[in-house]
Amino acid sequence: MSGTAQIGVTGLAVMGRNLARNFARNGFTVAVHNRTAARTRELIEGFGTEGSFVPAESAEEFVAALERPRRLIIMVKAGDPTDAVIEEFAPLLEPGDVIIDGGNAHFADTRRRERELREAGIHFVGVGISGGEEGALHGPSIMPGGSRESYASLGPLLEKIAAKAPDGTPCTTHIGPDGAGHFVKMVHNGIEYADMQLIAEAYHLLREVAGYSPAKIAETFRGWNTGRLDSYLIEITAEVLAHTDAATGQPFVDIVADRAEQKGTGRWTVQIALDLGVPVSGIAEAVFARSLSGHAELRAASRDLPGPTPRPLGDEEAARFADQVEQALYASKIVSYTQGFHQIQAGSDAYDWGIDPGAVASIWRAGCIIRAAFLDRIRAAYDTQPELPSLLSDKQFAEEIGAAQDDWRAVVADTARQGVPAPGFAAALAYYDALRARRLPAALTQGQRDFFGAHTYRRTDRDGSFHTLWGGDRSEERTG
Repeated sequence: MSGTAQIGVTGLAVMGRNLARNFARNGFTVAVHNRTAARTRELIEGFGTEGSFVPAESAEEFVAALERPRRLIIMVKAGDPTDAVIEEFAPLLEPGDVIIDGGNAHFADTRRRERELREAGIHFVGVGISGGEEGALHGPSIMPGGSRESYASLGPLLEKIAAKAPDGTPCTTHIGPDGAGHFVKMVHNGIEYADMQLIAEAYHLLREVAGYSPAKIAETFRGWNTGRLDSYLIEITAEVLAHTDAATGQPFVDIVADRAEQKGTGRWTVQIALDLGVPVSGIAEAVFARSLSGHAELRAASRDLPGPTPRPLGDEEAARFADQVEQALYASKIVSYTQGFHQIQAGSDAYDWGIDPGAVASIWRAGCIIRAAFLDRIRAAYDTQPELPSLLSDKQFAEEIGAAQDDWRAVVADTARQGVPAPGFAAALAYYDALRARRLPAALTQGQRDFFGAHTYRRTDRDGSFHTLWGGDRSEERTG
């Protein structure tokens, strides 16, 4: 069936297979290809009745099945495997065709690939896809970068298969040129790390300080999910905590090893934030918390270190503490999103992408892992003030976090007194207080740097750079 498929998917592991099925279910003819032909046959045999598929066993056959301009999605492992697929298919394509990378690629690789393929007249689109296996099948949040011309060709297909927000808006939009889509997906995953860490800390505090059972905490989380914390991650947390292990009869959470793994996107978020000079302390603490959890020998060697004796709470105290934890969790989540959107804006400025933060918030409202009710309000905040410097500058968010701060501070203080680690809550509060401080100790830091390295400093009372002759008469000289 030459030239009949509107879209093609190569790489038919679970994500690629489900994405191909999603296109087919939405009325598109889909060319499908995999390096191992058996996987292509498995898709057709198992799901061929869901729509129109064109199976291809070779790259040439796959490309020939696509209508012009050809649109083919690569769903293989990021890095060298992606480059290998591009090298295989690019020579078979013509100017105007579109290669789409739907994996979790590093945005710098996407920028390189887009530049190289542009020279051959081929559009390269790095697409962030969030929602996991179920999202790929039923409707993910989709973050495409690349040229506007490529989105004109590809966008209508993505809008058809994307998740739909409560108001019916497709959860996809043109993010910006070259690596913008993968950059935004990277930050999405960084926020996801922070969100998960904060939820885990809330669970741990309710368990260790309030003395609640996993089942009781599941009930608490279900209650929170009916209010302002309404989100996918809160919803699934309640399900995980309510689950009982069939083999032992114990709470499922108690038989899972407490060592969290990671695939790298959260770490990339922190690394790039450092390059951009953007403080994402909450995301960084989440990444480090996962790293610390994996150092089993270090943790085992440190278990006998002295600490406070926990003070059990009565029922009323525990209920009050749970309310305080809800406040701390909500305030800390706002900070996490604030840091993530700051990084998106900084990346957009650094690479001249022109990213619309309100549009990003809009497409995260459904389909993706961090979907949450308050993303509607984040979208509205940026729509009202496109140049909003920080979510904390929005009047409504500022009022809410102000109302939460006493309980937030009490929880962070209690974690220290009780010896229960909550680095995410503490980092979020420190970030909030640093932003609102009239003066920071960075002034002393600059004095120290000038003392040992003549790095100079700036003054508050006049322009220019200055250096004090610390080893001499301590007079001051102007250096710039």
